[in-house]
Amino acid sequence: MPFPSAQPRTTSAPAPPAPPALPSADDAVAHTLLNCLHREVCGPEAGSFVEPGDAGHLRLHLARSGTWLRVRLRRTSLLGDHRFIGPAAELRGSAWCVLTWSELAERIHTELGLRTGVGNDEFLGQLASSHAGVAAGLAREAARPASRYLESEQALLFGHRFHPTPKARGADPATWAAYAPEARAAFRLRHLAVRTELIAQERISAADTAVLDRLGSVPAGYTLLPAHPWQFELLAEHPSLRAALAGGDVLDLGPGGDPFTPTASVRTLAGAGVFLKFGLNVRITNCVRRNAAYELSGAVALTRALAPILARSAARYPDFAMLGEPAYRSVSAAVAPDLLEGFGVIVRDGLDARLRPGLTALLAGAVAAEYPTGSAHVSRLPPGSGPHAALRWWDDYLRLLVPPVLAAYFAHGVVLEPHLQNVLLAVDEAGRPRQVLIRDMEGTKLLPGPHAATLAALPPSVAEPMTYTARRGWDRVAYCLLVNNIAEMLAALTDLHPQLEARLWARVRTVLANCSAEHGEPAPLRALLAGGPLPAKGNLLARWERRADREARYLRIPSPLAASIPGGVRPDGVRRTPARSAR
Repeated sequence: MPFPSAQPRTTSAPAPPAPPALPSADDAVAHTLLNCLHREVCGPEAGSFVEPGDAGHLRLHLARSGTWLRVRLRRTSLLGDHRFIGPAAELRGSAWCVLTWSELAERIHTELGLRTGVGNDEFLGQLASSHAGVAAGLAREAARPASRYLESEQALLFGHRFHPTPKARGADPATWAAYAPEARAAFRLRHLAVRTELIAQERISAADTAVLDRLGSVPAGYTLLPAHPWQFELLAEHPSLRAALAGGDVLDLGPGGDPFTPTASVRTLAGAGVFLKFGLNVRITNCVRRNAAYELSGAVALTRALAPILARSAARYPDFAMLGEPAYRSVSAAVAPDLLEGFGVIVRDGLDARLRPGLTALLAGAVAAEYPTGSAHVSRLPPGSGPHAALRWWDDYLRLLVPPVLAAYFAHGVVLEPHLQNVLLAVDEAGRPRQVLIRDMEGTKLLPGPHAATLAALPPSVAEPMTYTARRGWDRVAYCLLVNNIAEMLAALTDLHPQLEARLWARVRTVLANCSAEHGEPAPLRALLAGGPLPAKGNLLARWERRADREARYLRIPSPLAASIPGGVRPDGVRRTPARSAR
């Protein structure tokens, strides 16, 4: 049911522009590649600039291959993450020639090979897979979602704007459609019965695994282990599983229970009042999404360690909460170590455990999407009714999100990961932000100083992956909070109200200044307020160099938080390139 429309205002101001129509798969993929290229390659090398004029273009120079590209601008951005329209073009002689998305991909493939000195024979295939995923999402048939919340989880048709392969699928189209959120899939879990003595699990209380036991019945002497049906298919021929099935240590009970629904992460499913995070031996965007043994134990350990901190935080920030992960269950390593990881399932709190009554949770990524792919999009909320409503909405959002995330880091030594896919925005009936929920212990880390005793009590194999240095932790917090989340939400609001962009950033600066004062003017916040650059994750180069997400490097991008930006960087965040270099 749509949110009620705001009351009309008597004003002579022009109506805000309508949200843009959905692009073709070709243009969407090309724009994502250009975003990555501009942020990670051309911009840092002073190889891009905005052409003047109302219908200007962004021009990009691929210096190693000597190629000039350009794309038409829908609007510019103070951060430099501009909005594009139409296909890319290449300069040939004195003429600009339109490129298909695959021709653009080949140009980037050549440039990255020359730039890095290494090849990547997977890259073009992964781009083709992502293109197919976008095309399939655009072609999906409309269906009535189970809830507005689940619709928002299923609305990310284009994925991450700064990841080269956001919809790479790692599977044939039919299999993907059976399990993908953008295909609006829903399916029953595969129920396994495992001899109780061969169950591996950790939990904070017996109630935390009781939700698994309630999913179905098993014979005496066995314990229920739900499995993602896709993962069961992938592991069906594993020799250890076949032996366990043949010997009766594991029983395959087949599909059981009510359907579960995939959330935006694909492998985390919603149902039975909880979220269940499964492993999938499938490459999704950049990585194969297994639940490593240290992640299984680490989820429970972090939930236990954070409980007193979150309780104190709730007293200070009652409208901010985190979904805990208080249990996991799997097959014991005695059956096979890789089955422990393959069938490990993490129990995550359901919405009812944290969501305040009367509010509707929406995936922040769906609210902030560049295009309106669902009813959660910001254009469907009160910001679409006028600039004053948009500013009030923005103030609410910043108040709910920024102070508790920064307090977690500066006051408690906890690195949260509030990127758009990890944040749920809870709104009231009028669409106003009233609560923020954050999820996913995998991205939550501890600083070693404040948490030395907690980390020392854990096995090193568990403690080390959940530990970040102060610098690495700050890069992660600042990137997820300011670049991935706030900048994208701000961009979506700016699409509706272009005249507000500078004022929206000014409000971000005010909130940061207040937080800085509260925490004793810490050096990282002082640097931001002085106009220091923002950290941005280099997804394109990580994918090219085949590095895991956790090994991705951070580059520095000009900040719109500064009153003035030195070093030849324009206020729109684009470095100038001498005009004589291109025709």
